[in-house]
Amino acid sequence: MNRYTSYKDSGIFWIDFFPSHWTITQIKNKYNIGRGRVISNDDLIDDGLYPVFSSQTKNNGCLGYINSFDFEEKLITWTTDGANAGTVFLREGKFNCTNVCGTLKPKNNNVNLEFDAYFLKLATQFYKRPDTNGAKIMNNEMAVIITLSPPLHEQEQIVSYLDKKTAIVDTLIASKVQKINLLKENRTALINHVITKGLNPNVKLKDSGVEWIGEIPEHWEVKKIKYCLNHISQKGTTKLNDIKISPENVESDTGICFNYHSEYEGEGMKFSKGDILLNKLRVYLKKIVLTDCEGYSMGEMIVLRTINGFNKYFYFTLFNQLLINFWNTQANGVKLPRVSPDIILNTKTVFPPLDEQIVIVQYIDTHTQEIDELISLEEKKIATLKEYRQALISEVVTGKIKVVN
Repeated sequence: MNRYTSYKDSGIFWIDFFPSHWTITQIKNKYNIGRGRVISNDDLIDDGLYPVFSSQTKNNGCLGYINSFDFEEKLITWTTDGANAGTVFLREGKFNCTNVCGTLKPKNNNVNLEFDAYFLKLATQFYKRPDTNGAKIMNNEMAVIITLSPPLHEQEQIVSYLDKKTAIVDTLIASKVQKINLLKENRTALINHVITKGLNPNVKLKDSGVEWIGEIPEHWEVKKIKYCLNHISQKGTTKLNDIKISPENVESDTGICFNYHSEYEGEGMKFSKGDILLNKLRVYLKKIVLTDCEGYSMGEMIVLRTINGFNKYFYFTLFNQLLINFWNTQANGVKLPRVSPDIILNTKTVFPPLDEQIVIVQYIDTHTQEIDELISLEEKKIATLKEYRQALISEVVTGKIKVVN
């Protein structure tokens, strides 16, 4: 890679040295720093004309739309609060920002917003501070961020170079995300099929009498969930080191838990090893856990215990997308839709003989493990690509690599 002819020490650990002819300053010397305003979900309009950007990062940070706009220019925005604090976007056109978005408006024309947006995507991680809701990087923290300024023609070259290189990386990432989504769809389809149809393709079928189930093997039964699983509601007060599982630390679709030992102390529902936890709030997220220990279920996760079947079979049954879709139609509430335990327990499901339940689970375990390993491999590739992308930006915007067009 090309290097500049001479460098000087920045005195800042995350920049280290930089090209001698570049200048160094603070964001407050280049930009007027502002904030968005309070805009709630209630203000959003289905057919609104102008985007509202918030603290989220999905959908390019767009929360929704309204029929007025606060900004009509090109600006840099960043997320001030929460898990995404410090996330930087380049905005232009007519738009709005909520109060958890900061704004940077150039003080003069000697600023290349595209270059500074790339630079700040690197820099903000060193200035955000820990907070109860994740992190913060407020206006005063943004103001003192050190930024490098190459000559404008070099900034334009750097932006052009990074646009091309990062576009290639982003395309690769997008293709791998698409592959992961297809693998997850295959995983879901596999579970949906075998828990309602079994493993014998030649078995005689009969109508289950339940729309979401359809036909089932002739010798299988249909039962209400309450005859397969008991709803356990034994309350207890948690202590600091108790294992606690809440929807926030359960991964959608997979049942994988993280951060068992949360600092939250309060009342929860006791569960035993082998119990199933089902989040009845926003059931479409499919936050379902088969427990391998004792602990407490927190929040909206109900505890279900197998009565006379194989617990892991019913665990997989609850992941059935058609069942989830049915429960979604039974949920109450618009912003916080939840399904009552009574509806869950009175929903009909399939009940194969116990020996078939065990064989079906073994089949699902084997085949989903293969799919999960492929997903994990693609996720590692995505992580590597993102690391490469970030490293490339870092090397270029701090002058370690000289861009030659």
